[in-house]
Amino acid sequence: MDLSKIKSKLAEQQKKTNGGGKKDNKELFWRPSVGKQVIRIVPFKHYKELQFMPLKFYYGIGNKIMISPLNFKEKDPISEFTSQLRDPNNYDKENWRLAKKLDAKTRYFTTVLVRGEEDKGVRLWQFGKLMCEELMDLCQDEDIGDYTDVLEGRDLTITTVGPETTGTNYNRSNVRVKPKQTAITEDKDSLVNYLADQPDPRDIFKRYSFDEIKTALYKFLNPEEAGEEGEIIDEGKVETPVENNFNLNVGPKVDKADKFDELFSEDSPKVEATTGDDGLPF
Repeated sequence: MDLSKIKSKLAEQQKKTNGGGKKDNKELFWRPSVGKQVIRIVPFKHYKELQFMPLKFYYGIGNKIMISPLNFKEKDPISEFTSQLRDPNNYDKENWRLAKKLDAKTRYFTTVLVRGEEDKGVRLWQFGKLMCEELMDLCQDEDIGDYTDVLEGRDLTITTVGPETTGTNYNRSNVRVKPKQTAITEDKDSLVNYLADQPDPRDIFKRYSFDEIKTALYKFLNPEEAGEEGEIIDEGKVETPVENNFNLNVGPKVDKADKFDELFSEDSPKVEATTGDDGLPF
């Protein structure tokens, strides 16, 4: 490769990226549709080490999907709260159940080029633990090797079936590796673009502050204070009250909000949170 031309192309692409505005978030993602599609996993410039970037999210706490601050090595009020719920010195069965319900879920992200849709550029594909393990297992197959290799990698065929086949509310996809080794593209300029112009999932999702997440958690735990049952309180969505039987009161009765705030004080004992089934497979 001509390194001087690559540097020049990267500089040109950077100017376009800075001046052309951001893509709509929906355009940054690819999701397998029912049927067969052929993709190429492109080396992930934002996560070169392992290709499949794990990110933790909270679902169902309020009406938001919240990315955990732990992804950015910052304090996470929900993680701190679940650590308190799992305090081995104050074991309570309902507390442990609630902690499991509140635990962040891990999603994995990688960069793909969809064959037949190369004009849309490199997009993000997100999936769960099982798909991540399947893709990683393929890398360990000596007959397959590094299928992300720029010049001698392999395309993947993704076959997806719908709920009528899975018997659930979700689609299911499986992966088959193409036997022929090929380059990502024969066009050098396109290759430079594919390697340089990639979205970073950590920049896409709104980051909520510690206090915002703490407030969402408090409202989730105390729905009677967020509004009456069935009341529309946020963007036309209905928040359903949740019955929680957790027990953190070990002394004289105090105000619920004060007791909740105590959990996040500097003097509160900290217990390491367990990873559970959603831990990283690495």
